Amino acid sequence: MNLYEAIFVRKSVRSYTNDVLSPQLLDKIREHFHELTGLFGGIATSMSILDNRKGQQKLLSLFSVKAPYYMAFYSEEAPRYLMNTGYLMEQMVLYLCSQGIGTCFIGSRRVRKELQSKDGRKLVGLVAFGKSKGPCTRKQAEANRLALDEICVFKEIPRQWVKQLLEAARLAPSSMNSQPWRFVVYDNRIHIFSKKHSAEQLKKWDEVNFGIMFANLMVAAEEAWLDVDLIRLEDISQKNFPNNQYVLSAILKA
Repeated sequence: MNLYEAIFVRKSVRSYTNDVLSPQLLDKIREHFHELTGLFGGIATSMSILDNRKGQQKLLSLFSVKAPYYMAFYSEEAPRYLMNTGYLMEQMVLYLCSQGIGTCFIGSRRVRKELQSKDGRKLVGLVAFGKSKGPCTRKQAEANRLALDEICVFKEIPRQWVKQLLEAARLAPSSMNSQPWRFVVYDNRIHIFSKKHSAEQLKKWDEVNFGIMFANLMVAAEEAWLDVDLIRLEDISQKNFPNNQYVLSAILKA
């Protein structure tokens, strides 16, 4: 299974065995993170693996998903750093799924004070992982997601590979399954908006959610051998939309 295939079958795992993962596999996980490219350049990030097999992360185990391991993602604070970290987190989650390892995003940050920052970087998010007690995958049809026609406005008939990108984006996980993204679709470009909402907790995590979604979109583009630029178009960003906020545009090159 590659990363693209993992998009369609990966599920959140909330029940784990306490089995040990080999040092070689843990090293591969760390190495894979170091090989990743962020969504935005110039933002310093890092990832640490927390071992919880002996209950070292008691607060996490009490208030969130109890797992043998956690990945802790850190970033310097910079414009769009939350989106950038979400982009990296989803790539790691897909990689672990491709290796048969279960994962679950964690909204809680109840960790010891000394783990809340590292090398001047702020803890952004956590991912529980390990060997799942059941399957770490599901059928695509079992994903609880809005249909494409509920989140897309088609201004032109899109090419087939545009629909592939949208389907991968549609399946992205989000906090509380909020699915905040909305897409305005043309032949070779997708304008991406965030649905406005009043819940402050959801607003806080929207940038991370969008980073996760953009990771799915770009993995699908790579699978289809497509060049995609994610850019912010000034003529759209200056417009006022009553129910949505403009985020970025995906411009697909021929």
